[in-house]
Amino acid sequence: MSLGEFELIDRYFRQPQPRPGVVVGVGDDAAVIDVPADRQLVVTADTLVTGVHFPASTEPGDVGYKSLAVNLSDLGAMGAIPRWYLLSLTMPEADESWLADFTEGLRALESVEGVTLVGGDMTRGPLAVSIQAMGLVRRGAAVLRAGAEVGDDVYVTGTLGDAALGLKLITGELPRTEFGDDALARCIERLNRPRPRTVAGYSLAPFLHAMIDCSDGFVADLGHVLRASGRGAEIELASLPLSAAVRRMVETEGWGLPLSGGDDYELIFTAAPSQRSVINGIADTLHCSLTCVGRIVDEPGIRLIAADGTVKAGDLHGYTHF
Repeated sequence: MSLGEFELIDRYFRQPQPRPGVVVGVGDDAAVIDVPADRQLVVTADTLVTGVHFPASTEPGDVGYKSLAVNLSDLGAMGAIPRWYLLSLTMPEADESWLADFTEGLRALESVEGVTLVGGDMTRGPLAVSIQAMGLVRRGAAVLRAGAEVGDDVYVTGTLGDAALGLKLITGELPRTEFGDDALARCIERLNRPRPRTVAGYSLAPFLHAMIDCSDGFVADLGHVLRASGRGAEIELASLPLSAAVRRMVETEGWGLPLSGGDDYELIFTAAPSQRSVINGIADTLHCSLTCVGRIVDEPGIRLIAADGTVKAGDLHGYTHF
């Protein structure tokens, strides 16, 4: 006989030891959390649905890891330090083997990010994972999308397009034989287990004007910042940080993957040129690669500047649910 809902929660989700700030955690009607008086709570939520946000063949550990990672990425983009999360899990049946691997994925990211599960829900239905994550910022210090100023540098962390390429390789849209083992493993890892840039987010936050995480595609997410700030941007295509595999795809297929592929979970942010040395120093300390790819301008819209100086509008679209 399979375990019931509450037995499953006790076995797979109850925390063995109390965590800082958690007065009441998993196992009661709701969690009780202490929030320091000089901090504000930053809250985000995302739902991942099988067949929509990840292929049905995705390993359960990867589903758990990514479900938490995409939420922590949002906290990082606000400059918040992640602390707690709630999990609502819908699954077709009480599959203990699947749950054991799923929770391994959660724990793998919990251990490096310092976050604690404090409650949630389980129910029967098509596989879907909903997480609400919470973090802390100093009062008034959250970094918003609105705030980019004319003359700001535009930066992006890491590289763009690897996860989108990984999806094409997993689904067979591109043949795996065209890529080396290292490139194949890197792109699939970037898709299934993205590392949220939380430490970079809260370390850089005091020196930035605006920030967002790159989840739906570079052009789409930068566009959110520009609309919120009432600004435009000029982006140097040659400056975009690309892996060798994605650069190869750009040479044959164009700029679609790095500009609109999505699932990168890197940070896009703007800052005054006077902050360049501070920003680069933080990046060196954290061993986090970041690249200045353009500038904020007054005229609305995104202009993509090619290596030969030609300009085109950034009218590529990122991922949307509807």
